[in-house]
Amino acid sequence: MKTAPRLLFLSAAALVGLTACSSDDVGPDPGAHSAGPIEQSAAQPRLVLTHAGGLTVLDGGDLATVADFAYEGFIRASPAGDGRHVFVATGAGFELLDLGTWRERHDSHAHYYTAAPTRTGLTYPGAKPGHVVVHDDRTTLFTDGTGDVRILDTAKIGSADAVIREFTVPAHHGVAVARADGTTVVSAPNGEKAGGVRILDGDGREVAANVDCPGLHGEAAAADGVLTVGCTDGALVVRGDHIVKVPAADPYARLGNQAGSEHSTVVLTDYKTDADAELERPQRFALLDTAGAGAVTVVDIDYSYSYRSLGRGPAGEALLLGTDGALHVIDPVDGAEKAAYPVIGAWTEAEDWQAPGPDLFVLGSTAYVTDPAARRIRAVSLHDGTILAERALDAPTVELTGVTG
Repeated sequence: MKTAPRLLFLSAAALVGLTACSSDDVGPDPGAHSAGPIEQSAAQPRLVLTHAGGLTVLDGGDLATVADFAYEGFIRASPAGDGRHVFVATGAGFELLDLGTWRERHDSHAHYYTAAPTRTGLTYPGAKPGHVVVHDDRTTLFTDGTGDVRILDTAKIGSADAVIREFTVPAHHGVAVARADGTTVVSAPNGEKAGGVRILDGDGREVAANVDCPGLHGEAAAADGVLTVGCTDGALVVRGDHIVKVPAADPYARLGNQAGSEHSTVVLTDYKTDADAELERPQRFALLDTAGAGAVTVVDIDYSYSYRSLGRGPAGEALLLGTDGALHVIDPVDGAEKAAYPVIGAWTEAEDWQAPGPDLFVLGSTAYVTDPAARRIRAVSLHDGTILAERALDAPTVELTGVTG
């Protein structure tokens, strides 16, 4: 069991070489804040769009370009949980990128600042960096190629003492979630994939386990600190030190992509029933109720969606970006559609999961939706479907994320 954090601090030149990143970043100089931080009157959200050749940072209000960063190969970006940073998964590990928007508390109020986004020079190394999960003021990094689990204090992201704990499990495509009580929920390997979960205490001792979860994929948090993971025959629900299997009605039912909300006991999941399909385009989704013994309710729809289509609104409402081009607002209790806002043109999910495709990302009451075919992004009000902002993009985008500021 490893207990000492293993951080890698690099010079700008060394970081470029390690992460296979190009140094010819375009736009504002990512290495300098020439005018210093600028105080703002309110939080300034910023977005990250990944695309061939790198990523672009946008202002969350008017969608103007703030900065561009060049990267080689396929990259993914995940919020670090502190409202300011994202982790960029590269060939070298998790690279921390500062989006240059933050707040500083002062007595009973806060001050808000912006600056040029920067590469921090901090990478948590390891082959095949995977999931980043924020929960209970902790940010947990899982590295598939090494099995390294790094638990960070979310409030200290970017500092040398951010790592609370580090340990290693057998390498596999997995996930880990650290909790406030010092325990960690971590996937149990079944070959190169995961087949269940274990709960480990702060010393690495097993508290509980359930390995009845074939094809484990997807993680979400619901109300009251409940965690869920998807299986190919239902889901596992983790409540405290108890792990319960909630079966699906179909013998094969993959609930591998999930979206939870602290305001709801129900988790929105996809629902795929064709075990032999190279790519299934489902016309059903599921609502996984974590209350009581748990239950999976399947809802039929007349459109399809992708793994990038799931989201949750500020009050826990379920959101699906459909292939009909509409953003569907769904009651998570009974599955009834409350609204459908036309946002983009009709689309079809690509065969290659890494290819550009429409993406949904939610910050508060604003939903951001990309349309790679039209090279466009739109900001949509979840109150009434009003288009708050839109802009054309230079290239088809792959994935979308962001921070609150």
